[in-house]
Amino acid sequence: MVSPIVIIGTGLAGYSLAKELRKLDATIPIVMISRDAGDFYSKPMLSNALCAKKSAASLVLKSSVAMEEELSVRILSHTQVVKIDLQAHCVHLEGGGNQFYSTLVLAMGADPIRPVLEGNGVDSVLSVNDLGDFSLFEKSLAELEARNTSRNVLILGAGLIGCEFANDLLARGFNPTVVDVANRVLERLLPPQASRRLQTRLENAGAAFRFKAAVVSVNRSAAGLAVEFSDGTAMRCDLIMSAIGLKPRIGLAAQAGLEVQCGIVTDGKLMTSDPRVFAIGDCAEVGCSVLPFVMPIMFQCRALAATLTGTPTVVKYPAMPVTVKTPACPTVVCPPPSRAEGAWEVLEADDGLEALFSDSTSPDRALGFALQEKSVLKRQQMAARVAT
Repeated sequence: MVSPIVIIGTGLAGYSLAKELRKLDATIPIVMISRDAGDFYSKPMLSNALCAKKSAASLVLKSSVAMEEELSVRILSHTQVVKIDLQAHCVHLEGGGNQFYSTLVLAMGADPIRPVLEGNGVDSVLSVNDLGDFSLFEKSLAELEARNTSRNVLILGAGLIGCEFANDLLARGFNPTVVDVANRVLERLLPPQASRRLQTRLENAGAAFRFKAAVVSVNRSAAGLAVEFSDGTAMRCDLIMSAIGLKPRIGLAAQAGLEVQCGIVTDGKLMTSDPRVFAIGDCAEVGCSVLPFVMPIMFQCRALAATLTGTPTVVKYPAMPVTVKTPACPTVVCPPPSRAEGAWEVLEADDGLEALFSDSTSPDRALGFALQEKSVLKRQQMAARVAT
């Protein structure tokens, strides 16, 4: 009996790969292993679910049972992989079972980076990285609403997720304060003018921001949570959410002897240092980059599905603009490569902002762009410029 393709992970990457494989081969055996229920939902919806009045339950699009039937796969729900055995071509499962594979795909995602804090309230700091996290977050917000408190929420991190949740909390009637050690919002993605515009729009909607400061301690008090900052100031809040970033899940791969750096290292075909093991999604480091966005995952899955069905394919990315889900200031950004040398050229008007990042050695070559408010309508036009 031929061993199946085994996919560890039932998030966007895992399910997208299974779907792409089924487009190319209806009979190849596939086993998917999920440490949770394995239900299919849209993870990007987590940061604007409040505005959409979605609960954790209503975010589920299809149950794991429905996904099994639709994709003709076997899903092992609530199953933890404890070891990858590269020599035996199998994974060891918690409880003593084994699952053999012909090919193993690691689509395990990433974990939230936990802030290093002091105080007796550290365990009250929440992160929202999956459906279970959102359910707890949703419950905590409902408890605040029931108590009719001041509804002050502190968000650690002024990146994409932090800004999206700040906007979403405003729609629910909460008062978010965003704190970051950086100088401005989305500092790594946007030019200063676009950061200022996004911050201003969110402030006008009711959000507050603190920069060049970090939370150092959290303590419970009768009035809520007492927070102290690195600059010596303090504040009180009712809830704290951390959105300071993600770290790829590389533990199993490292333990098995696969090459890891920031993520699980792969070549252009998504192959790891073992020819039978591949990695995709938030846990994969492809071409020295970890790209925790939807579009890169989709292109990885299409390329890998072709490779696993007999057509070796190198993943190639087009221009991949990211929509920042902040209705207070609609924003689309296609960030330039992290090591790119160049400069932003910004055109700003009352109703929108348009920014283009050009190569310093070849000014006619566009490497990235950012659009805000009315200018987001130029998304396709700008993407075409970067693609060429």
